[in-house]
Amino acid sequence: MLDPRPDRADPVGAAARGATTIADRVVAKIAAQAAREAITVPREGKPPHASVVVHRDVARVSVSLELDYPADLGHQCGAVRVRVRGRVEDLTGIEVHEVAVHVERLHSAHTAHDRKRGRLA
Repeated sequence: MLDPRPDRADPVGAAARGATTIADRVVAKIAAQAAREAITVPREGKPPHASVVVHRDVARVSVSLELDYPADLGHQCGAVRVRVRGRVEDLTGIEVHEVAVHVERLHSAHTAHDRKRGRLA
């Protein structure tokens, strides 16, 4: 609503009114979703998990995931880094300086077949 007294100056400037902050857990959810979008999650695998540390509008992201094997692991990890950085920066305005990708487990068609037959891989 407009101030009916146009002669009054804004007593509080825009910089003094505050800023919007985005919780680290929200940024982590965005990063995990972006990682899911970048890869095909193995049928028997867990979806990617992300943790984030944000300090002064700069984020450091760590993504843990499981991948199918054999595959070009370097390419898949690179795709995750690019997608996570892009989505976090686009959706939050927070600059991402680092995306660490941790591959927790590889899923092979051979080990899945052995597990179905009751063998340990």
